[in-house]
Amino acid sequence: MADEKPTSPAATAPETTAPETTAHETTAHETTAHENGVAEPIPRPAGWMYKGFKIGKHELWYASPIVQLLLVAMVCFLCPGMFNAISGLGAGGQVDATAQNNASTALYSTFAVVAFFSGTIANKLGVKLTLAFGGIGYCIYAASFLSYSHNQNNGFVIFAGAFLGVCAGLLWTAQGTIMMSYPPEEKKGRYISWFWIIFNLGAVIGSLIPLGQNINSTAGPVTDGTYIGFIVLMLCGAILALFLCNAGSVQREDGSHVILMKNPSWKTEIMGLVETLTQSPWVVLLFPMFFASNVFYTYQSNDMNAAQFNTRTRALNNTLYWSSQIFGAVITGYALDFGPARRSVRAKGSFVVLFILTFVIWGGGYAWQKQQVTREVVEDADHPHVGVDWTDGGEKYIAPMWLFIFYGFFDATWQTCIYWYMGALSNSGRKAANLAGFYKGIQSAGAAVFWRMDGLKKPYDTMFGATWGLLGGALVFAAPVIWLKIKDTVSIEDDLKFSDETITDVAPTKDKVALGLEHTKEEEV
Repeated sequence: MADEKPTSPAATAPETTAPETTAHETTAHETTAHENGVAEPIPRPAGWMYKGFKIGKHELWYASPIVQLLLVAMVCFLCPGMFNAISGLGAGGQVDATAQNNASTALYSTFAVVAFFSGTIANKLGVKLTLAFGGIGYCIYAASFLSYSHNQNNGFVIFAGAFLGVCAGLLWTAQGTIMMSYPPEEKKGRYISWFWIIFNLGAVIGSLIPLGQNINSTAGPVTDGTYIGFIVLMLCGAILALFLCNAGSVQREDGSHVILMKNPSWKTEIMGLVETLTQSPWVVLLFPMFFASNVFYTYQSNDMNAAQFNTRTRALNNTLYWSSQIFGAVITGYALDFGPARRSVRAKGSFVVLFILTFVIWGGGYAWQKQQVTREVVEDADHPHVGVDWTDGGEKYIAPMWLFIFYGFFDATWQTCIYWYMGALSNSGRKAANLAGFYKGIQSAGAAVFWRMDGLKKPYDTMFGATWGLLGGALVFAAPVIWLKIKDTVSIEDDLKFSDETITDVAPTKDKVALGLEHTKEEEV
């Protein structure tokens, strides 16, 4: 429930004489007298402040959206970024993809369940703790493959995958909350692109580790040093998450705050999960797009990269894939914030571009795939398959090299657009957490299905066709939401329907002035 507002200065007057304070020197527990004679509570009580750093007049920069976004981007640089580098090698850096298929099936199965409810957890515990706990699973996952290289302990790899699913569900929901609800509306596209640049730099740098260590290797698993490097970096990411502020401390340049719940409880947050769907039932039309957003990794990493190329070329392809994502994120993010065009127009334009890219890039992928050897040939133990090396040149390597680059560009474009669409539907941190949870949960369900299909040894052509078909179908379902439901702006009043806060708590300074409310700032704590 929202805190009741006192109706007169006397309602909050202390019984004993207190030191005189001005409107700009009040503490977080006092009220401020306004020109109209009505006492109003100061927007953020001290309990919302980040306890590790003082958030006063000299320290507000640390609690700004851009600093917090950069911090969470660095956490993802070190944790999921390094995970992507391992996955992009194909087979988790091993020769046989069985261990990674089993781990990935377990990972995305638990990920799907936990992420669906992780918005509730993030709203209750705060993004800082949620993100920090989420980073732990990545270290254990990398360690399981180091162990597997020596003892083939498949059980440990499966456990690590399942545990990572729990952790990743929490981490990505906290990340999505920050990326969608912290920026002002006119900058959401570029904030998403900045995050995607830093996050994918993690995968690029991570992919350079195995490339450098396996530069002369054309067969066998990657080296122990590769896995040890990943473990150390992932651990640093989990620790870095503890230096974040929670959402209640964040203040934008215009003086506005992220819309949350003043008094979150498990009951209110579980109800909020239901309200997200009941208030906007049409959001389910985006679910196929969520489902399709990670399925292509299975084909690209295992059925293309691991199947058709040797060890060092897989590492090079991996580097090119994640490098191209940086360009995709920059171009897409800034295009989505293109000022002269209204947001609803930009949404429609981005959908058209996505549709064209889906059929042009994946059409090129089909032309390449139909010429490749089958799974039976690749996995024939009696006649070892010799993968393509980067020195082969011509159509044998140059064509798929460019295909990897365009696949990476497409991935960044698809993911950036989804986050931007969700961010355009609401500026509420509470609602963003639930949408991010839905997104990552359904995304992971799709990934689990496709990793299982690969584990069942489905033909490479089948894996490709199912991936491409799902992407195209998802766009058809999403079209009505993108075309009809994305508005040029979302009013504060609409977002406050999903919160127990008031306009005094979250509005920009100019709106408070327009309402006759005196703007105050929090005293240093």
